[in-house]
Amino acid sequence: MSNSIADLTSAHHGPSAAIAAARARFSSLRGDFVFLDAPGGTQTPDEVAEAVAQVYRESSGNTGAPYATSRRLEVLVDEARAASARFLGCTFDEVIFGANMTSLNFTLSRTLGRQLNPGDEIVVTRLDHDANVAPWLDLAADRDLRVRHADVHSDTSLDLADLERHLGPRTKVVAFPWAANSTGTIVDARAICDLAHQAGALAWVDAVQYAAHEPMDVTSIGADVVTCSAYKFCGPHLGIAFGRRELLESWRPYKARPVSFEPVGHRFETGTLPYELLGGLLATYAYLDSLGGMAELAAWERQLGERMLAGFPAGTQLYGLPTMAGRVPTFLINFPGVPSARLSEELADRGFGVWSHGSYYALGLHERIGWGEALRIGLAHYNTLEEMDRFNEVLAALVASYAPDATPDVVSGGQR
Repeated sequence: MSNSIADLTSAHHGPSAAIAAARARFSSLRGDFVFLDAPGGTQTPDEVAEAVAQVYRESSGNTGAPYATSRRLEVLVDEARAASARFLGCTFDEVIFGANMTSLNFTLSRTLGRQLNPGDEIVVTRLDHDANVAPWLDLAADRDLRVRHADVHSDTSLDLADLERHLGPRTKVVAFPWAANSTGTIVDARAICDLAHQAGALAWVDAVQYAAHEPMDVTSIGADVVTCSAYKFCGPHLGIAFGRRELLESWRPYKARPVSFEPVGHRFETGTLPYELLGGLLATYAYLDSLGGMAELAAWERQLGERMLAGFPAGTQLYGLPTMAGRVPTFLINFPGVPSARLSEELADRGFGVWSHGSYYALGLHERIGWGEALRIGLAHYNTLEEMDRFNEVLAALVASYAPDATPDVVSGGQR
């Protein structure tokens, strides 16, 4: 029997039945603790952990040898590459695996840097996680390049007009996030890729948050490089990148000399691949597919997000878009006069996992918006409507405790 949300909804069971079935596949979700920390890393289904262990049990070794264990690993790598290509919307040979998104970004940006000249320019945005900024700043310092920062509007949406003003004849890369890890804001990736290409530049996309919540098609947006991390969508700690084939073929990789140049993505994979994590990645894709795929999960997460937004207590300062339109279910909030670090600790004591932090690595946005320190609430498909209600009830009571004469008041809406 299928456990997809669509199938169970059409059978009049509703999505809650599908989510309950999905949650049963996670040992970590069998207790009462509520994980609302998805931007920092999701929980992992037991079948993913089992797949990792199975590779260790049955295929521990390396590729390139003429016996069964080695050949099983070769099949595993090919299957993981093909499954990742389907997930990203690209071809088998355009997939690159790495330790994490940040490591991949440093590797690939450094490789491109071999072709850049003093005075060339990189455009990044104030919406970016620093993993899509720091590599360019370091490269600029080494190669005498210039990094420009495109601005955002007060609601954290990207200012496309300002980005376009930064483009010029020396622009070589436009680096931007498909969705912000801090506020959940989604950008018009196709529009930015088009602007980059009109300027003769590469479109370089951080999809870490977007890949965790929405279906991807890197070819349809016209991207040249896209990076993401599997541990944000219930997988192992593994980085995945797409590189447009013609672009990758034009680069001279940093690599050990005997390493094969085929498939082209493999040129940029340094050292032995983490085969056990590729086994876990395959199980992750199978898990997501069993629930109906990313489009189905995105629809459910929008319902969760709407419930969360509608239940935020009066006085909530929400940084970012006030509805689920144009965002993923990641929310950054504050309460005047209430320390977010204290709230995070008190929520943890009451069974809710949310972060309190300053920049959330979005240094440019933090400087631009100035939220100080704030709570970040991040949802995943395994969360429930009941958890949204219970969290907001506890949050309202905690906030009210800082003003003893105030009565907790739950209101509808987004920006307060």
